[in-house]
Order: sequence, then C-alpha cells, then structure tokens
Amino acid sequence: MKILQKLAVALVRTRFRILALLSPRQAAGYAFRLFCTPQFKVDRELPAVFEQAEPLPFTFGSYTISGYRWNRGAARKVMIIHGFESSVINFASYVMPLVEKGYEVLAFDAPAHGGSSGRQINAVIYRDFIKHICSVYGPVQSFIAHSFGGLAVCLALAEMEHDAGSRLVLIAPATETATAFRQFFAFMQISKAAMKKRIEDIVIRISGHPVSWFSIRRTLPEINAQVLWVHDRQDTITPLQDTENIRQANYPTLQFVVTEGLGHRKIYRDAAVHKMVLDFL
Repeated sequence: MKILQKLAVALVRTRFRILALLSPRQAAGYAFRLFCTPQFKVDRELPAVFEQAEPLPFTFGSYTISGYRWNRGAARKVMIIHGFESSVINFASYVMPLVEKGYEVLAFDAPAHGGSSGRQINAVIYRDFIKHICSVYGPVQSFIAHSFGGLAVCLALAEMEHDAGSRLVLIAPATETATAFRQFFAFMQISKAAMKKRIEDIVIRISGHPVSWFSIRRTLPEINAQVLWVHDRQDTITPLQDTENIRQANYPTLQFVVTEGLGHRKIYRDAAVHKMVLDFL
C-alpha cells in the first residue's frame, strides 16, 4: 500500500473511531455509507468496439445511466454485468464474439460506476437496476456477471420470470455478502459486536432483510437457468471457500469450474475462461 493510501486509510479509521465515541449511531451510518461507496471510477477512454454501439442512456431513480447496445433485433439477448469499482468497458473483448454468435448485446454501467452518475450503490439498488433493464430492453435470455454483479443478477433472477432456456455465467461472484462485511469490518478495525449489530440494523431497515439474506446460495433454488460458475482458488476478494456448500449440493443445472492462479480480476480476461464462457452461451 502506498504512503498516500495508508494515510487515507488511517484518516478514515480515525474519523470512524471519533464518531463511535461521540455517536455510535452516526458512526454506523458512516461505516455503511463507506461500504456502499466505490472509491474510484473506471473512466479511461472507451475501447474501439464501443464506437460501434448504440448509446442507451436513461434515468434510473436519481441516477443518469450510461449504456450500450450492439446488434439490435437479434433473436437472443445477453447482458454484461460488471462488479464493484468496475465498468462494462472492462468486458469489451466479449462484445464482438457475442455479436458473431448472433446475440444482441446489452451493457450498462451500474449506478456510481463508469459513465453513470451517483456515489453509492448497494445490492438492492443493483438488483432493481437489472430488473429495470430487463423490463425495458428485454426479455434477456443470457447473462454474464462478475463479482458484485453476480450477486445482483442472482437476486434479480430469483424474483423474475425466466425459464430453463436461460443461461447465466457467474465469474468469481460475490457469493456471500456476510463475507464482504467481515472483510470490511477487519479493514475498518471494527471489533465490537454492538457496532456490527448497528450496521446490520441499517441493512435490515433499508432492505427488510438481514445481511445473510444477500446470498447466492439462498437464491439458487429459485433460479431455473443453466449456470456456468467459474471461480479461482486464489481469489481473495470473493473466496472460493464461500462456494463449498454450493459445490457439495450438486445442482443439476450448475457447472462449476475452478481455476488456478487467476485471482479475482484476471479471471474474466483469461483466454481459456473467455472461450469457456462463449462456448457455454
């Protein structure tokens, strides 16, 4: 970690500790907002393939969304869904091969990401965002999702009409939100059970559900799609360990592939994974 990053982390932790002494309620709110706030946006120049896209800007709640469509009118549609602090431009290499397979390709930057407006996002917002896109630009039969996007699309599909002909690709998905919170608590050096409970109470107040509800494992019985799940053994962001119960369940509609040495972000760029995804679709 660079010196400036270390100073920024120290400042955040100090502010939280001071707030926790003055007002535990405000400290919990501050921590939750930080958890939902991407610390950077992908804002580099658009890859060339995006020059061939039909722009699809729209308004979603208070957000102005940046979106793209290729090959409009094709018989089957696929949506690309990125992860936290990412953007659809990171998946540019998938677009033309999907078009060549006869897909209409839909790709949108989530709220607070890439070219879309906003500062914060949570799983409820991302789920509803995906459901909105499917209702306006669908029906969508296939999905490619990475990381946080994987959790969001599973939450959405569990509440949407779809059939066994649907295809879902999950690449290193955020399997259990409880794990993300444990990682965040460790980062923020939050050890007191009372503070953790205050933060969970915020989640319940916003969503009506505890943190444990935001789980891909919980949604799988409600998902009828054929699923390709690709996860790396060395992933430290969304650990493979979280998938153990799912793998042991042997869902007949789920094909699980474990890779080695790709981690959390190289995995969707890997040529073998790329081919695997396209062949599955």
